[in-house]
Amino acid sequence: MYSSVNTLWVLLGAALVFLMQAGFAMCEAGFTRAKNTGNILMKNLMDFCIGTPTYWILGFGLMFASSGAIIGGFDPFVLGDYSAILPAGVPLFAYLIFQTVFCATSATIVSGSMAERTKFLSYCLYSFCISAFIYPISGHWIWGGGWLAQMGFHDFAGSTAVHMVGGVCACIGAYILGPRIGKYDKDGKPRAILGHNLSLGALGVFILWFCWFGFNGCSTVAMEGDDVLVSAGLIFVTTNMAPAVASIVTMVYTWIRYKKPDVGMTLNAALAGLVAITAGCDVVTPAGAAIIGICAGLILPISINFFDSVVKIDDPVGAISVHGVCGAMGTLLTGLFSTSEGLFYGHGAHFFLVQCIGVFSTIVWAVVTITIVFLVIKHTIGLRVSAEEELKGLDVTEHGLPTAYGGFTFAYDDTPFDNALVTGDVPAGEAIPVEFAPVSAEQTSSDGVKITKIDILCKMERFDALKKAMFDIGITGMTATNIMGCGEQHGNVEGYFRGAKVEATMLPRLQVSIVVCKLPVSLVVNTAKKVLYTGHYGDGKIFISNVENVVKVRTGEQGYDALQDDIK
Repeated sequence: MYSSVNTLWVLLGAALVFLMQAGFAMCEAGFTRAKNTGNILMKNLMDFCIGTPTYWILGFGLMFASSGAIIGGFDPFVLGDYSAILPAGVPLFAYLIFQTVFCATSATIVSGSMAERTKFLSYCLYSFCISAFIYPISGHWIWGGGWLAQMGFHDFAGSTAVHMVGGVCACIGAYILGPRIGKYDKDGKPRAILGHNLSLGALGVFILWFCWFGFNGCSTVAMEGDDVLVSAGLIFVTTNMAPAVASIVTMVYTWIRYKKPDVGMTLNAALAGLVAITAGCDVVTPAGAAIIGICAGLILPISINFFDSVVKIDDPVGAISVHGVCGAMGTLLTGLFSTSEGLFYGHGAHFFLVQCIGVFSTIVWAVVTITIVFLVIKHTIGLRVSAEEELKGLDVTEHGLPTAYGGFTFAYDDTPFDNALVTGDVPAGEAIPVEFAPVSAEQTSSDGVKITKIDILCKMERFDALKKAMFDIGITGMTATNIMGCGEQHGNVEGYFRGAKVEATMLPRLQVSIVVCKLPVSLVVNTAKKVLYTGHYGDGKIFISNVENVVKVRTGEQGYDALQDDIK
């Protein structure tokens, strides 16, 4: 007999967990660069869209079709009898959608750590594999009556089953991909690559925190009976306590270590606390949840620094530490702080050892399977985009989307640039013809010294290379301005949006202005041409004009003297 209360509770949980996709999308988009925003949003959408039919056709059966020790069974389209595993009063389809959104959550975790350099097709393929068998089989061990469940392993809402599996896959993927261009300097020291929109990142964290009440609270899969009501209230309290305490601890930690409270790290700490409490939210006290939050708040910044600086795995959003490390830690701490079985409550070490075995075996499963998937993809269709595509951004190269922020201007991308990474691939004889116009007659400033202004229009992704080249030849100052413009081609058709062609008649560019009086103009021009040339439309233009005079406001010096550096 079905229960309307229990069914509505499960469906409410499914809706809230589905909304977590929006939270992940906002976090990942905000913590990465603007040129990859559309790509990240597309990936988070496709995680759910690919995962839904995949889990229906393959995953649910592998997870729940039987109570075998290793695997459930093969039941395409969920046609079998699942009455033995259904929660009391909950129909099959309600439970199916509830489990589907959990599967999609595990798959979407991976996108953050592999952001900004992964091929979209490759992403779709490994997302399919996670939903088809990686998550369902380990999920069967834990929730489907498999060998870990038979041992008494406890992971109430998925610190290990969902988050750690996603975090481990994220770690392997980021390692195989390698770091983003410019993440590490020549000495191997990490360089901060700032996200473009902290507001989006913060919004994503608050959405996830809100939805986590459904992720954990609705995992009771029932709301009938006094015991369940008490348990649900406890779950909401512990689910809220851990992230709050974790955020405070990380804020204080970064304040002490870096002399300022780190905004991005503190936002991540909230998610770390949520992930850590998910395994034991139903069996720990509020005090236990606070201790788990303290541990998450301390471990998170240490873990992020470890992966960033020691192991040198580039994780743009901290997914490895938030989901992988804190997911494992929270599951292990459940073995210590569970009021019914925990070691610290006088119940012996057996339960804690079971938790250790469960975490270790799930890590091994995820590492082995996802490594095989990634290596097969890497050696067939390829896993990573080219260096030139990465520098331009995945929005335009993977989706034909000029920008995810039409009508808005953003600061240039200052990724350190290696000239060897992107070179002109069109021989000079085959390149689009370039016409030269003679420069006007020389004109001197009031003190008799010739002063020349050189305006260079270039692509944003080429600016760092241009800047370094100018400094190398002795240029000591320049001005860079974000502009919009087009040449004779009047922009170009970059792709489609909702079926309509997008004609980018005004494209984002940088205007770099340099004034010289000592260096030969030809040296500056030839250096700029060498750095910017590819032979394609959009390489830029260089405008040369004479300057009548220059006045330094601070000293009143004019002409040649005004351009000299007097810093001692």
